Amino acid sequence: MPLDEDKVTSAASARIPTAMSEFQLFFYTGNRDDKEHLALVKGEVAGQREVLVRVHSECFTGDVLGSRRCDCGAQLQAALRLIAEAGAGVIVYLRQEGRGIGLLDKLRAYNLQDQGFDTVDANLLLGHQADERDYTVAAQILKDLGVRSIKLLTNNPHKIDSLQELGIEVRARIPLQTEVCAENVGYLRTKARRLKHLLVLDELPNGSPCYQPLKLGIMEQINLPLSEAAAHRQRLGRPFVTLSYAQSLDGSIAARPGRPLALSGSQSMALTHGLRAAHDAILVGIGTLLADNPRLNVRLVEGKDPQPIVVDSRLRFPPYASLLRNGRAPWIATSQDADGERQAALEEIGARVLRLPTAANGWVDLTALLQHLGEMGVNSLMVEGGAQIITSFLAARLVDQVVLTIAPMLVGGLRVMDYLGQAQAHCFPRLRRVSYQRLGEDLVLRGEPHWESP
Repeated sequence: MPLDEDKVTSAASARIPTAMSEFQLFFYTGNRDDKEHLALVKGEVAGQREVLVRVHSECFTGDVLGSRRCDCGAQLQAALRLIAEAGAGVIVYLRQEGRGIGLLDKLRAYNLQDQGFDTVDANLLLGHQADERDYTVAAQILKDLGVRSIKLLTNNPHKIDSLQELGIEVRARIPLQTEVCAENVGYLRTKARRLKHLLVLDELPNGSPCYQPLKLGIMEQINLPLSEAAAHRQRLGRPFVTLSYAQSLDGSIAARPGRPLALSGSQSMALTHGLRAAHDAILVGIGTLLADNPRLNVRLVEGKDPQPIVVDSRLRFPPYASLLRNGRAPWIATSQDADGERQAALEEIGARVLRLPTAANGWVDLTALLQHLGEMGVNSLMVEGGAQIITSFLAARLVDQVVLTIAPMLVGGLRVMDYLGQAQAHCFPRLRRVSYQRLGEDLVLRGEPHWESP
């Protein structure tokens, strides 16, 4: 059923004083299901932007009984506290127990977990999907409350994407990680590994009862040169360039050209979004845009969205691109002889076209592009891909920092360096000042490229 045909109605509301603060509890019914949903509201939220919101799915065992098999009850209490401290916010309480499978099958799933199956396989064995939750009612409730944009308390990137697809503007993600103990560590590992929840966990020392959040120390190494990005631009006339991408153990970034491949785990995904927030602009090639249709914004951490830039020598940028709905008009770097009618059409739908000189191969001259970005005041640029863009920046020696995520899998697909022939072997730099960090199952490497003289 399309979203605009779904209706929710607030049948009643009442003042609810809690140990945290005083809230107003709204009772909602709708025509999408026969369930009774709730919204706990603190302060004035109608017409407000960046309202602190938790969309919480019912968990009787965790929310009511305080079960330590999950983190649901602790997350609910943490959300109540954070909203009370903020003075305004909303908790949407959806009646979809057990990731949508209901309490009866949730208890059956618990028994399967006690036999050694993880939380995902237990659901699948019972004939359910890994996660059957739907956030349409949550979106309708937030619209009924008049919330204009939100900061979402969640570790679940799928929840962010779902709400945005339903018309809710998610301006930031606020992590909601609580204490992790022996009873729920397997469950949370599964959520991070198989459901891509953004949980950052250290290894459990012998005899220690709890996990502790892991600090992303490698970000300090990444951010250190970025603090001098303005001076770098003044000195060289171009932005400081960070090249960042993920690959498999055998160097593959995709199974084959034009087909995206999910490589990064949830923790390294969060690191990537932190990288985006640390840069003024982010750049991809038109091939990546056509294959992935990325948003290139910051959703998994707090921070501002970078300016999106697409290198598109022949103006193939599609009118359906998600970048046109991000709030920051994309810049399209194209050649001087690109089609004028295509430029006019793209500018009419919100893009900004930058015409630049071309290199000998007919593509946009990257040196000229970076010089132009420097003149426009861009101090730092993050380059995410794809393979052609990555190798072009390396071939032009326009990279100041490399951040590489290595995923523990073998793909046998497209490798970045396949675009460089033997005649361009000098384009392969050696990395200096290298640092490493394990994030979940991934290994993240950071270094500064150094090229030998030709």
